[in-house]
Amino acid sequence: MPILIVAAVTVAGILNTVQSGANATLNKALGQPILAALVVTAANVAVYLAAAPFAGIGWPGAQRFAGVPWWAWLGGVMGASYVLATIFLAERLGAAVFTGITVTAAIVTSVVLDHFGWVGFAQHSADPWRILGCALMIGGLVLVCLR
Repeated sequence: MPILIVAAVTVAGILNTVQSGANATLNKALGQPILAALVVTAANVAVYLAAAPFAGIGWPGAQRFAGVPWWAWLGGVMGASYVLATIFLAERLGAAVFTGITVTAAIVTSVVLDHFGWVGFAQHSADPWRILGCALMIGGLVLVCLR
């Protein structure tokens, strides 16, 4: 696995956690959760537009749009749900518990998606090591949540 890819994914994971706190703080400062979510969305759009020229992105034809599975259009809804969760719940739970829950849920879901090859992922069996990894994540989450 190339080191730059691992580094980029590591930074994305760090930013994902910091984003939760930033979104929650934005909500607290503005006092309007939907406005905070709209600000986050506007920032997303600005970054996408700025990155587009460097990514060589062109507009696909109608046939490509028609070939998209129905569930693939729901990614934005899922992303918005995550942003709203950070805005409404991250501050209440704290960074460790919020991130622990979301990351553990993501790992367990990822193993299931890989095992069955669902939503566009290549099939990778849920072998005993992956199942043990999920169990350890759940155990770690329990430890993080203990007070």
